[in-house]
This record gives sequence, C-alpha cells and structure tokens, in this order.
Amino acid sequence: MEKYSYIANSEAAYIEDLYQKYLQQPDSVDLSWQRFFEGFEFSAKYGENKPKLNGNGAAPVAEAPISASHTRKEMEVVHLIRGYRQRGHLMSQTNPLGPRKNRYPELDLKDFNLAESDLETVFEAGIEVFGRAAKLREIVDALRKVYTEKVGFEYQYIRDRRAKSWLRKKIEQEYLNFTPTIEQKKRILEKLNDAVTFENFLHTKFLGKKRFSLEGGEATIPALDVVISRGAELGVEEVVIGMAHRGRLNVLTNILQKPYEQVFNEFEENVELDEFSDGDVKYHMGYESQVETPAGKAVSLKLMPNPSHLEAVNPAVVGYVRARADEHYSHIEGQDKYDPVLPILIHGDAAVAGQGIVYEVTQMSNLPAYYTGGTLHFVINNQVGFTTDHEDDRSSIYCSDIAKIVDAPIFHVNGNDPEAVAFVMKMAIEFRQEFNRDVFVDMVCYRKYGHNESDEPRFTQPTMYSKISQQLNGRDLYLKMLTERGELDAQIADQMKAELEGELQDLLQKVKQKQLPYKRPKLERDWAELRRSVPEDFEKSPVTGISKEVIDKVGKALTNLPEGFKALKQIEKVIEERKQIFAGEKPLNWSAGELLSYGSILAEGKTVRMTGQDIQRGTFSHRHAVLHDTETNANHNSLAFIEEGQGKFEIYNSLLSEYGVMGFEYGYAMANPHALVIWEAQFGDFVNGAQIMIDQFIAATESKWNAMNGLVLLLPHGYEGQGPEHSSARPERFLILSAEYNMYVCNITTPANYFHMIRRQLALPFRKPAILMSPKSMLRHPMAVSPLSDFAEGTSFQETIGDSFAEPKKVKKVLLCTGKLYWELLDKQQKDNRKDVAIIRVEQLYPFPKKQIDAYLAQYKKAEVLWVQEEPENMGYWSFILREFPEIGLGKVIARKASASPATGYMKIHAKEQAELIEQAFS
Repeated sequence: MEKYSYIANSEAAYIEDLYQKYLQQPDSVDLSWQRFFEGFEFSAKYGENKPKLNGNGAAPVAEAPISASHTRKEMEVVHLIRGYRQRGHLMSQTNPLGPRKNRYPELDLKDFNLAESDLETVFEAGIEVFGRAAKLREIVDALRKVYTEKVGFEYQYIRDRRAKSWLRKKIEQEYLNFTPTIEQKKRILEKLNDAVTFENFLHTKFLGKKRFSLEGGEATIPALDVVISRGAELGVEEVVIGMAHRGRLNVLTNILQKPYEQVFNEFEENVELDEFSDGDVKYHMGYESQVETPAGKAVSLKLMPNPSHLEAVNPAVVGYVRARADEHYSHIEGQDKYDPVLPILIHGDAAVAGQGIVYEVTQMSNLPAYYTGGTLHFVINNQVGFTTDHEDDRSSIYCSDIAKIVDAPIFHVNGNDPEAVAFVMKMAIEFRQEFNRDVFVDMVCYRKYGHNESDEPRFTQPTMYSKISQQLNGRDLYLKMLTERGELDAQIADQMKAELEGELQDLLQKVKQKQLPYKRPKLERDWAELRRSVPEDFEKSPVTGISKEVIDKVGKALTNLPEGFKALKQIEKVIEERKQIFAGEKPLNWSAGELLSYGSILAEGKTVRMTGQDIQRGTFSHRHAVLHDTETNANHNSLAFIEEGQGKFEIYNSLLSEYGVMGFEYGYAMANPHALVIWEAQFGDFVNGAQIMIDQFIAATESKWNAMNGLVLLLPHGYEGQGPEHSSARPERFLILSAEYNMYVCNITTPANYFHMIRRQLALPFRKPAILMSPKSMLRHPMAVSPLSDFAEGTSFQETIGDSFAEPKKVKKVLLCTGKLYWELLDKQQKDNRKDVAIIRVEQLYPFPKKQIDAYLAQYKKAEVLWVQEEPENMGYWSFILREFPEIGLGKVIARKASASPATGYMKIHAKEQAELIEQAFS
C-alpha cells in the first residue's frame, strides 16, 4: 500500500475510490487492501447484518444498512494498522540505555479519529492482522507488541509485493507468537556466557591492552550463532565475514573457534613471521575454520583480514564470495549458486553511516557484475563513534538508512534482549535465502569502555557512561530475565551459570572439541600448491608464448559475427582489420594483442574477469570486446566463443565507482588463483579514489595479510595535453610502496609485451598484483605494433628492451626511459639519425631489472647515462630510480620542472614543454 501512504488520516472518499478500483480490477490495489475489501464484503453479506432469507431460501427481502460512521471507522482502523507498520519503529523500545528520542510517530487513537470508547468494537479490519474480525483493543495490543517493543521493523518502503507480504507474515504472525524453546534459550545463554567469560578473562589477564571488547554487545555471539545454524539448515555451506575491530577477537574464538591459546600467544607476541610477513595487530587478522552446528551440519567459516580503515573490507568480502560461488557452486543443477555462500558484513553504527564505501557496495549489490545473492548486514550499534555522539555523525534518523536504496528490510533490535536478537537474525537469514537480496539488522547496544580499553569515555559522554556503569553483562542480564519470568528457577539458573563459567582450561578444551579438522575447499587447495617468490624469480620472466593453433582459434572468435548480426560501419572496419592481422597481413595492434592474451587464457580453461568504467568498448574506443547490434542492441561477447570447454570471460562496465569496484576485484582475485582478474581505470588518476585499497590491501597483501593476490590494475597514463586530471596515474605512489617483491609495476611499449605481462600473471608459481601504466595515444600508434612471431611459443615478457639503431662504438649518451615517451624519443633519434644516442626501454620498473640494464650499459662504457621522463621531476620514476639504481648519478634526469600539479591544463604549453624535453634529451 505504499502508493497510498499519503491518505493515512484522510476522509473515506479516497477509500471509496480505492474500492471502485478494486471492484473493476482487484489486482490494481495492494494485497492488504484486497484482503480488507474481501472481508468487508463478506461481513456485509454474512455478518451480523446478513440479509434475511424467506422460508424457501429465496433471495433477501431487504438488507440492513451499514452505518456510515462505522464504515469511516473501519477505514481509520486500516489506517491505524498501516500507521503501525510504517511508523511503529519510531516508538519501539530498542535502546537498552533508556527511552528513545521522540520521533513523533503519531500512533495515538486520536490521530485516526478513534477513541477509547471504540476499543471494544469489533472491526473487520482485524483481518489485516489476524485473518479475522477483531476488537480494536485486540488489534492495538497486537500491533504494539509486534511493532513497538524490543524490535523496530522497517519494510513498508519495499516495492516487491511478495517480499513485503512475506515480511508482514513473519512479523505479524511468527513474531507475535514467538516463544523460544528451553533448548533455544539454553543455547542463547551458552553463547552469551562464552562471550562474557572470554572478555572477562582477557580483561584480567591482559589488563590495559587493546582488545576492542564486545562488552555491551555480547548478543552478537548468539546472533551469529543463529545465522550460521539456521543458514546451514537452509543450504549455507560457507560463511564469509567482514568486520572491524570491536568484538573481533570474541567472534574469532566463539564463532570461528580459533584456539584460545593462539589468541593468547598473539597478546604475548609469541608468533613466528615468515620472510615476507610483517604481520598486523591481532584484531586485524583473518582466520578460517570449519564448525559443526547443533543440527550436525558442517559449515566453513572465513573472517577476512582488514585494516583500521573502517568498512574497507566490505567489497573484498563480496568479491571473495562471488568468486567462490562462481567456482564451487555454478555447476550444481537446480541450485542457485549463491545460496550456499553467505556474506556477512558487521558494521559499527558511525562507520555504516559515515563511510562512502558502504554506499558503493550497497549500490553494487544487485548489479550483474557484483551480485552475490544478498549480504546480511549486522550493525553493532554502540550509539557513539569513538567520541562522537550520533547526533553529530549522521543526518538520518538511523545509521542503517542506506539500506533503503536497494529496498533492503531493516530490523532494529534491542541488544539487551537476546531472544529478540535471535528472532530477527533467524528472520534475516531466511529472508536472504528466500529472496537473495540484502538485509540489515541494527542491534542497538553500547560499548562498556571507551574506543579502546585504556580510553576514558567520560571525557565526552559522561551521562551515557553513568548509565552504562549500571548495566549487567549480557549473560547475567539474560539469567535475570529468565529467572524473573519463571522460565528457569533461580536454582537451575545458578547451576547453568556455574557449569558454563568453569575454568578457562575447560573452555579451552571445549573449543578444541568443537572445532572440526579444517578441510580445504578446492580453491584453497589450489592456493596451497603455489609457493612464495624468491629473488631469483625476477631475473627473467617465464616463457608465455602460445602455439599457432591457439592464435588461430582466438583470431577466428575475434573476427566472426553471429548470423544476422548488424554491426556499426566502424565496427565492420575493426573486424576487417582483425581479419588482416590474424591472417598475418598486418602486425598486431594493441587491441589485438590484448584480446589475444585474454583469449589464450580462456582457451586454457581459466577464468578472465575484467571490470571498470566503459571497458567493454574501452574508454578510448580501442578494445571492442563486446559488440552491439545496431538494430536490437543485442550483445556479442567475441571471446566467449573460442571453443567448447573454454574458460568464462566476464567483462562488465562498472558503476561509477573506483574504491568499491577495485575492492571487489581484489576479493575475487584473493579467492581464485586461476582467474585473471583485471580492474581498469577510465583514466589513471581515477585510481586516487581507491588509494585505501592500494595502501592497505594490494601493496601489503603478503606483508600484512600473509596472502597472495594476482589482481591487475590498468591505469591509462601519458602526457598528451589532457590536463592535470588525465595525464598521470601517479606511478610515484606505486613505486614508493614497492618493496620486498610485493608487486609488479610496468609501463610497456608493445602489444606483445602486454600480452606476455598478462599471461605471466597465471604462469608464475606464485601470484603478485600487477600495476600497468596503460597507454592512451599508443593504442593506435603506428609504431606500437608487434609481429605474430613475438607471440609464438618460446617467447616471454621483456623487462627491458635495448637499442638496435645506435652504433655502440659511437654512443656518447644513453637515454633510459619507459612507456609512451619512448616512441617520441625514437622519432627524434630516427629523424636526426642520431647513431650516437642509444635508447633503452625499462618496461618493468619494479622489481627493477638492474642486471639487465647493466648488461645493456656494458655496451656503452664511456657514455653518459640519463633518465628521461615526461612527468615533473618530483613525480614519476626519478626518485625511485635513484633509490634502485644509484649508479646512474645524481642530477642526471631530463624531466619537467618540479610541480605541485601533474601537468598543465593548456595544450599549447604542453606541446612546448614536450618538445623542449625531447630536444634537451638529445642536446
């Protein structure tokens, strides 16, 4: 009925209009109105005012009229029911620390032209709640119990009628009559005890150490336990969790069953690090395990590692889940491949409201490129962000309001009522499995201490912490609740408490018994077969050339169109040129070399996944990987038609996001070692928007997270007069982050070298991220082409390329350069016939190919060596070259002057600077 919410307190004329629409076409009104009108008509015919029949059962003589006043009140009762469904959450008792701020829900009887005197009147509108007529008092009592007690339900904005009806039934029938069994209560109590005992022990044993405790939000543990147990019953086999610090150690031990002694060793820092790992603080690290639910179901759990950048882990989680679904469950007939893999994102209230990445990931959730079957979002709502009150950290009423952009339901629940928490979590996982879409649970609680255990929260929230100091812990509060309700007498409660508390050693033993031997899924077994790199691996790249047979297969796919496919004239020219290229009549241009690299990997049965803004066509209209019929707009993905049994080619134009999309692809590449995963920026500088992913995840994959990742970043780069925004992909930033062989940073000059760089990603016995300063103008440069022989068997990536034009004995000057600038220097060298100047291309900046450069320079022993770059002197590669190759000598650089901005915004100035730079290099 959301379409008609504006009539909530209106006159009956509006309802009459609805009724007339219903008479003409019942489906034209909301299902709840249909039911109401059905009940209304039933009452008119067969209720107290039913017509009197004669002795022969003939037609009625007359009908008693229905009072207009009662009719209006019937409508108002419908409005009242509707009002509770829409606004009941505004007066729900979800804050464990006291009454909520008055949000003026306007749900009094007088707001609907009803009075206390109407409470004993029977209204047909009761069919809306009970499926039958009911007294107004009964209706109001039920609505208050459902919508205004310890749970606030928000779902009326959802436009999917089936989903909304499903939710309404769950809320108004199941929750109205919800009573957990004794066994369920004991399970809740047990999980609360686990949470409380763990925190108490850490607090006494490691006094003053940061642990970001869960105290105040202990119901998180039974909440996750319910999701995992109920999810397993509904077919969930894997759960992937992303969360920040608070409660992380508790989740690790009491949900993932990480051994206590392992956590204690991390507190004592009794850990061994391998050669490539510096590690991270204990409340950042990930873990994986397999647990058994009370029903005997085995579930694999993974908690993703994450940095202090709150919510940054979110896209990595959903990307990881997508890869697992694609690889593990896409071939099971009759099963939605996303149902067995559940992503759970655990947020803080300030972060979910304040971090833009949450919006990006939420917006991505239903897009074909990023769909994962729905994420369960769980907010540990501490009602404060570090020291900032919620009045100062958001404009919205709720921190979870972002859910409404994708019609995800929101359940606000009082964290001091673990039974209510358990119910909404059960409902949340059932909703996700039924509708495969996002769902949000906002558990309103508090944190017992400050931002960390050594912080003093009373500096900024004295009154809040005065209330918090009077709160019982979650376990003792629940024991008190059970005892007061008479469901467990005091003696049984005390007995359970003693049994559950025990000694830490008993708990430790219990954890060991619960945890199953971890069975690696296929992808993890594949990761285990890889090894870590050693310095010798970077002296020469492996052979990555392919056979003529594979080249022909891929070439055929790239030049064939489906029968009847109507292509643009420009595309017809592209196809004709491809035919000439693969017939050996022309060398391969950038597009052909690039698509050949992807096609050759697909032909090996491996996955190629590529996303970014406008990548199907290519920002610079060079790629044309996906073609469009001019008449039907039907798509043709050329590389999906190489041969039977080939790998899957996923290439998607992304939403206008860098941070979220790059994070998703990082997560995908983290899951699947056999997938070539690429993210391309529309322009290289757009990568700035995802710098957190680069700093915290990509560059630090091995060092911080003790993991490998083969993600490729294509960052269009080159000074072509397009201004400061679209000239530089900021190579200096990546080079600053380069150390310990953590990633490849390249700026290459030929299609063949691109081909080999891409194939190298999966040919190595390890995985490394690869960053490419990708070309723009060079995509169509007549010299930036490669013969078919450069792709043939036995060929490989060239970290450096020497000079074949200069005469070594005459050479007085050697120019070291990288990328697009080489072709401009070559043009000058050729035109002026400068046999005395040699140009050496450094195609790979990191790991720096020092031995190869030394070998080239040995030919020119008396020559001056210069580094030439088009970037300003304080940017680009020069500082890095000095670090890696000090032999080149200080000051020997040709570059634009040091600048605060990457480039000028004026074409004339750019052209003048570029010409002077080239002239200076040869002067």
